[in-house]
Amino acid sequence: MKHARKWAIARVLRDRNAGLFLTGVVVSGFGSSAMWLTSGIWVKSLTGSDSLAALTVCAMWLPTLAGPALGTVADRVRRRPLLVTANLTMAALLPLLLAANSRDRIWLLFAVLVLYGVNGVVQDAAEAALVATALDEDLLGDFNGLRMTANEGMKLLAPLAGAGLYARCGGPAVALLDATTFVLAGGVFALIRVREERPSRTRSASWTAETAEGIHHLWHSPALRPLVLAGAATMFLASLGSSALYAVVDKGLGHAPGFIGVLYAVQGAGSVSIGLLAGPLLRRLPARVFGAAGTGVFAVAVCLRALPSDGLALACAFSVGAGLPCVLIATLTSVQRATPSALLGRTTATANTLLFAPNAVALALGSGLVAVADYRVTLPVVGAAGLVVAGWLVLSPARPAVSADLSQKSSPSGA
Repeated sequence: MKHARKWAIARVLRDRNAGLFLTGVVVSGFGSSAMWLTSGIWVKSLTGSDSLAALTVCAMWLPTLAGPALGTVADRVRRRPLLVTANLTMAALLPLLLAANSRDRIWLLFAVLVLYGVNGVVQDAAEAALVATALDEDLLGDFNGLRMTANEGMKLLAPLAGAGLYARCGGPAVALLDATTFVLAGGVFALIRVREERPSRTRSASWTAETAEGIHHLWHSPALRPLVLAGAATMFLASLGSSALYAVVDKGLGHAPGFIGVLYAVQGAGSVSIGLLAGPLLRRLPARVFGAAGTGVFAVAVCLRALPSDGLALACAFSVGAGLPCVLIATLTSVQRATPSALLGRTTATANTLLFAPNAVALALGSGLVAVADYRVTLPVVGAAGLVVAGWLVLSPARPAVSADLSQKSSPSGA
């Protein structure tokens, strides 16, 4: 398996298009991760308000709720030019934040952050669709795993770099850094070699009707629906469990709140590791089994977090990081394999909305739950629910994701 893993990863990295995709992800991910942390610090420094600082994350995530409609954009135009245009548009918008230098101009920062979120939803949909067109189907699991590794790696490094740059030069410097990464990412995506036909659609089809097609395809697919539902439940439980982490660190382990940063770093290392293994595992296991196994690992780790042990806490953090992405990688890869190219943008965006929208509800519920329930009760309950989700997914009827009609895909060139 070790040699097979190296061989598959080498194939992905030698593929010109895959290499360019990953480079674009790394470059734009660095700027986005830096901006994600800095925006909250920026708002806090201008207003002194903790609640407004917390709303910066909500502003960036809010457009995810409109994912099915926004994803339709990626099915109405050619994806590579859309990726280039989306990156350059954000590069042009971010310098506007140079004017966000006082409390009465804080609205400008929130407006840009909402557009940032819209851009992210459209880009994710276009990227997933273009990757499925430009790469061999057998490499999709490896690519999605490596993409996860790249994203998590940036989350470990970029926030520290962004916070340091903010401390030295202020928020505008971080905005300009992010704008630069968008320019570079746009240039990288422009180098991808792929032939795309102009999307054809019925003139009478409305935006609502086209959006509904993606929702219908996802919901009525016996291969995709269980994965999406299990993924949504897993992400809900993950956010619910994370709300108790401060109590674990303080009351259980007796550490200062800063120790949470250590746990998140170890969790990120777990996600990086599973990203390297995802492709080979998806070739050996059905997607639902791979996703269920990851959810099961996550669930056991959440249960064990209730025990007061530093070593166990670090092991659980790594296990949560390794287990949680499995169902996400399995779902995205299955969507790419089982969805016709013409529907892939809106179907991917719909899947992302269903996977990540429960986070907001769980975080709100978890913040209230921490105040009334002991974490030593909450975490085992969350873990037990995770095991139920894993069991349901692995025992669901085996319905493999059937490859989409290849005639509906564009032909890659120059790979």
